[in-house]
Amino acid sequence: MTPTVLAVGAWLKNAGCLVLHSRVHWSPVHGDLSDPLACAKLEHSVLALVQQAAEAGAPVQAIAHDLHPDFFSTQLAIATADALGVPAIGVQHHHAHLAAVVAEHGITGPVVGLALDGVGLGSDGTPWGGELLWLDGAQWQRLGHLQPLALPGGDRAAREPWRMAASALHALGRGDQIVTRCGLVVGESVAAGVRQMLDKGLNCPMTSSAGRWFDAAAGALGLCHRQHDEAQAASALEQAATRALSVRPDLPPLAGALRHADGRIDLRPVLAQLFDAPDADLAAAGFHLAMADVLADALIAAAQARRTRTAVLGGGCFFNRILRERTVRRLVDAGLTALLPGPSGCGDAGLAIGQAWVAAQHIATPQAQTPVEETVPCA
Repeated sequence: MTPTVLAVGAWLKNAGCLVLHSRVHWSPVHGDLSDPLACAKLEHSVLALVQQAAEAGAPVQAIAHDLHPDFFSTQLAIATADALGVPAIGVQHHHAHLAAVVAEHGITGPVVGLALDGVGLGSDGTPWGGELLWLDGAQWQRLGHLQPLALPGGDRAAREPWRMAASALHALGRGDQIVTRCGLVVGESVAAGVRQMLDKGLNCPMTSSAGRWFDAAAGALGLCHRQHDEAQAASALEQAATRALSVRPDLPPLAGALRHADGRIDLRPVLAQLFDAPDADLAAAGFHLAMADVLADALIAAAQARRTRTAVLGGGCFFNRILRERTVRRLVDAGLTALLPGPSGCGDAGLAIGQAWVAAQHIATPQAQTPVEETVPCA
């Protein structure tokens, strides 16, 4: 019998779920927990799901939550678990994304997967978002990740793609171009301040986020400098790529993507070509194809090394049709079974089922609760 587990989701597009008698009962989508009303709705849903389990004669045995200690969902999970006298189980964000696919498809046995999104706290305390993982029951391992980029200004960089373009220039050893290029958009003094931050490493946390790589590409091509809506830069980049591919469907990827022996997947040589690209649409398409191909290659190599034929894909970046379809095609051509999330979707609104699945695995196999946290090269 599957344990009765409640999961509370993360921060963005929050939704919770209850696994009761092997069936999943979802709460409504509450929205982002920066809104106090969304927090109140989540609290109401948690109480209702706890009561539902009790009335069914199968009280909640554990509550799963994100690793981030400052999320309202995390704090609510811990407080509720304490009140019920049951364990609160933290689940790494990208592990949960891929576990959601495993749970929805009823997969048994090991899988490898790509979790690509904007950000989620890693088990090492740094922000992740471009992750290659191996999962087998309660065990998981980080096999690789996108080359980290600096976030000049922290969370502000996620709202201002020009900052990610500046970060990319700095990572390419072209920091002396930040003021001349970005100053045209935001003013020389602001651009100079960001360059100084990058030079000194001040308020510049590193992230492996795929979302920030898309932002950097959009900023480099001048498609979006400031975001007023979520994923605005990534959407502009995808639209540009779609225009190019509609005219030239056989367009090749940009060259230069690297896979390092330590598991890093490095798109800096690809991104370098965007800053002086004569055609933004063609460059956007080439960037998409290069990213999809190098990620698919890394996943195929991981599957071969781990002797599995099943690959799972999760995280909000897979809403991107070009990235999703190109990656799946490459995996299928290599003889892998490629699986995507079900009706709950690849974004954070469907995350809770992955959290619940991981918590259930922990209850079933408590001796296997500790992940191997260091990156282990897959090939």
